[in-house]
Amino acid sequence: MTITYLKKAIKAPATEDATTHETVSRMLGEIEAGGEDVARRYAKEFDGWEQDIVMSRENLEKAIKTVPETVKEDIRFARDRIRDFAQRQRDSMQEFEVELLNGLVVGQRIVPVTTAGCYVPGGRYAHAASALMSVCTAKVAGVPNVIATSPGHHQQGVNPAILYAMHLAGADQILTLGGVQGVAALAFGLFTGLPADMVVGPGNRFVAEAKRMLFGRIGIDVVAGPTESMVAADETADPAIVAADLIGQAEHGPDSPVWLVTTSREVAEKVIALAPSIIASLPELARNSATAAWRDYGEVVLVDTRDEMCQVCDQYAPEHLQIQAADPDWWLANLRNYGSLFLGEETTVAYGDKCSGPNHILPTRGAARYSGGLSASKFLKVLSYQKLNRAACKVIAPVAARISRLEGMEGHAMTADVRLDKYFPTETFDLGKAINPSTT
Repeated sequence: MTITYLKKAIKAPATEDATTHETVSRMLGEIEAGGEDVARRYAKEFDGWEQDIVMSRENLEKAIKTVPETVKEDIRFARDRIRDFAQRQRDSMQEFEVELLNGLVVGQRIVPVTTAGCYVPGGRYAHAASALMSVCTAKVAGVPNVIATSPGHHQQGVNPAILYAMHLAGADQILTLGGVQGVAALAFGLFTGLPADMVVGPGNRFVAEAKRMLFGRIGIDVVAGPTESMVAADETADPAIVAADLIGQAEHGPDSPVWLVTTSREVAEKVIALAPSIIASLPELARNSATAAWRDYGEVVLVDTRDEMCQVCDQYAPEHLQIQAADPDWWLANLRNYGSLFLGEETTVAYGDKCSGPNHILPTRGAARYSGGLSASKFLKVLSYQKLNRAACKVIAPVAARISRLEGMEGHAMTADVRLDKYFPTETFDLGKAINPSTT
């Protein structure tokens, strides 16, 4: 495969930041030892928040009244799409019970986790959509306790639009805590008495590291890195739209990679030429982020065929993958590694980020090779069960005993032996030969 980089990233996405790891490790230890008082101290130190951590009904209703009705309508529209998609995901998962042989009944139950913690970032942007993506999906999955948290800022508290989205999505409790202290409060059950079984939601590198370090003790959605987006374009693509889509995602942050892979040198060169003017048209905050992201992490890759484009896409395994090329069905059938796929010029990542339905909490840094994004299934445990009658035990027990002894596990074998002795005392079975693992 021939690859030509017309633009190459000068930085690689950061992996583990030792300073971040040390900071998060220290904070988690302090919060676990000191509990709510330490969490409050960090809320004051980092966010200037000194008021109540648990959102009261009165304060929630007061904040919601400040949200314009047009904003509420948009949030309700997005909630309906997200809820519908999540419900269809949940409905696609089925419980079953089947008899594998006479008297051997096995089955599958689908049970939601008891408590889910949903972290909603509230830094430079008001992430109302993120509240819907996490809280609504958890409630559709049937989670009985959904606790949402987002940082408060000095006297303003949590952004009212975020609060409305949390409430509309069905959050059972809302906390005013951000950063490591927010994740820790969810994981340790601070302020609610309900330690989360899972913590989900995007955040900065400290939030991501806190989730990573707590994984195993709790479940998480993904170990998230900076937002990343790739466009695959052929000669039919409109360079102005391709450039807008790339730069539109670069505003997420100065370390957000954006990549173009194309079979058209003309499209590639026009995108490179258009990018600076699109960046210049953005407001200052977005312009600063997009400038750094495009300069340091942006790539433009030229290949010869669409099969090679497909290979490059699968190698990058991007969080967001847009296809602006002919025959979108071919791409759908052939691509394997992506967080979420956007097919056709009419379909842009921003739709998925905000309101079209599929979840926007997605794998980054190549994790799409083995994981999808947040879905109803993330909150569900697939639990197996089995029950045997004595006829089935007669068939299963000798095989289990022989395999156990083959593996040197005499204790396992004996559990089969005693049942055969009890149920079939007059019969003889081939139960295998005991093996002493220390002598093999």
